[in-house]
Amino acid sequence: MALLSLNNISKLFGSTRAVNDVSLAVNQGEFFGLLGPSGCGKTTTLRMIAGLEQPDTGSIDFNGQNITSLPPERRGFGMVFQNYALFPHLNVFENVAFGLRARHKSKVEMNERVASALELVQLPGYAQRRIDELSGGQQQRVAIARAIAIEPALLLFDEPLSNLDVSLREETRSELRELVTRLGLTAVYVTHDQEEAFALCDRISVMVGGKLVQSGQPRELYEQPEDISVARFLGRNNLIRSMRLSSSKTTEGEFKTLDGEHMLQCEVSHEDLAPLNKPVFLSIRPEHVIVGADTSATNNSFPAQVRDIVYAGATSTLRLDANGLMLEALMLQPNGITVGAKCNVTLPREHLRLLKSEQ
Repeated sequence: MALLSLNNISKLFGSTRAVNDVSLAVNQGEFFGLLGPSGCGKTTTLRMIAGLEQPDTGSIDFNGQNITSLPPERRGFGMVFQNYALFPHLNVFENVAFGLRARHKSKVEMNERVASALELVQLPGYAQRRIDELSGGQQQRVAIARAIAIEPALLLFDEPLSNLDVSLREETRSELRELVTRLGLTAVYVTHDQEEAFALCDRISVMVGGKLVQSGQPRELYEQPEDISVARFLGRNNLIRSMRLSSSKTTEGEFKTLDGEHMLQCEVSHEDLAPLNKPVFLSIRPEHVIVGADTSATNNSFPAQVRDIVYAGATSTLRLDANGLMLEALMLQPNGITVGAKCNVTLPREHLRLLKSEQ
């Protein structure tokens, strides 16, 4: 049985449906991510889990108990906010001890837990520092220490790294993942950053327009997007508008691209197939596009011209024009390939995905 379950929860603000019939389950010890663009409803969902917002419909269960109407202070969850929500008039010790005081812990236990929490976030000796004496990264660690000091049954993160610079963000997220794993905590992590979610989370639900559109492990979401909104949001993707030509009785889908009129084949299932006269999208990642000088035709291969090459250090992006079909290919070393050169493009059928229609 899942530790945390959201059952068809919805939340309206006036006439705006911020969260629309969301159901998900988080298992014990799991680092679970809610990933989506700004305004998609992920923070509102997290606040409903925390008890800071009440769902208009649906229910929330934790450890087999319905907690939908339970106030935040009785849920026993720790939360780390985007702006840290530290008290500037209190020193580090008092900030970390805040939740412990609210729970009427003894002075001895409070001292022990604060010292342990600061040790875990690598801030020993900082107890008497003022908040305004700390860097952004140190303040973020104090916020995490405050959350784990109460030994929470569930740890909630609302984009806690978004205010840090890039190098510190990368360093802190690896420390955060290691800390949560070492303590055996269960966490729900909200972010709009795909790279951050992939680095931290065991499993992710992608949220768009108040709805969950796909859930799975990071690699599964990246390599096998089911929905066009997921394909668009999760990194760069070649989206190829096409028409189906093959019968619905075969698992070998045959398509004709609307741009360039190229013939493509990929594996499909009957339930994924759209009507013959309805345009669909095929997707393929730039790193799976094969570019070569050979212009001989094979399955899913056709001639193209290099329109641009964008150098990015370890990799380069080739922008290709295949008779009006614009594609991007990612290459480590585009040796011998220059702008304006003729080339052959292959879209391996095992990497082509038929996407669900746009919502």
